[in-house]
Amino acid sequence: MNNIETTMGARPSMPPHSLFLSAIVGALLLSCSITQARGDEEPTTFQGKIVCSTTQIADFCRQVVGDRWEVQCVLAPGADPHMFTVTPEAIERVRSADICFDNGLHLEGGDWMRTLADQESKPIVSCTTGIKPLTVESADGDSQAVPDPHAWFSVANAAQYVRNINSTMSEQDPAGAAQFKARTGLYLEQLRALKSWIRRSFNAIPPKRRILVTSHDAFNYFCQDNGFTAQSPVGWSTQEVGAELTPARRQRVIDSIRESGVPAIFVETSVNPKAVTQLAEEAGVKIGGKLYSDSMGAEGTLGETYIGMMRENVITIVSALSEP
Repeated sequence: MNNIETTMGARPSMPPHSLFLSAIVGALLLSCSITQARGDEEPTTFQGKIVCSTTQIADFCRQVVGDRWEVQCVLAPGADPHMFTVTPEAIERVRSADICFDNGLHLEGGDWMRTLADQESKPIVSCTTGIKPLTVESADGDSQAVPDPHAWFSVANAAQYVRNINSTMSEQDPAGAAQFKARTGLYLEQLRALKSWIRRSFNAIPPKRRILVTSHDAFNYFCQDNGFTAQSPVGWSTQEVGAELTPARRQRVIDSIRESGVPAIFVETSVNPKAVTQLAEEAGVKIGGKLYSDSMGAEGTLGETYIGMMRENVITIVSALSEP
């Protein structure tokens, strides 16, 4: 596969969502022709079951295998993979799997997905294989750099997730390899269109306002790709956001938000919004909106797919940070 390539274009005259729809219309027409060509076929019997740790990975798997394999996800929409506690349902899902996929890079706190797969003697593949990770400070504050696991927020990395899934499933199910290759090629075209649209959309935000303050360090890849500075309040983790901060710690967080100089900060769908909203009020900044981060949206929402969550995040950020 060719690497995803894109260049910064001129500021569009059309709204971001219109540009996005225009950019992928060719790929969608191809998808429709494939569906019509299969319309007279008998319903496909599942060849096996894939169980994924996160919603993003489950979506990538469905894009590759279509209805040839059943795809299930351990995490529900809006769930936090860092803080997930293994349940009997999760154990049963992994036990029933033919193959498992996780994110890797320790996104799944305590590597719970890999532990489950190993306990049930199930093969497991990490979708971040082949990706060069960014680093962040460790959550325990000892200043040791650790790999940043949120690699899917770079669209180029998301393409690598998909290629890894395609390669794995083609080996797992050689009879379906041609189908997997066709779906993968189409989806990679959609990801190229998405990446180009994101870069053009952000032309509406002046460089001095391209500071993204969020609940925790989930957006470093996204910011690196799109000319933003990523910030989260000093030492702020998903554990702390949902907990009661000490007065001294709370003041440090408020000062950190003020020092960022941004007009708005963002809450995340997988983090308690109440605490973040209160801190924003005390810091004198507005909440720019809610971003999908460690999990996609529920079925029926605009963020129920990877492309949908990325699109909605971009539209929210542009609306909040563009000059009035």
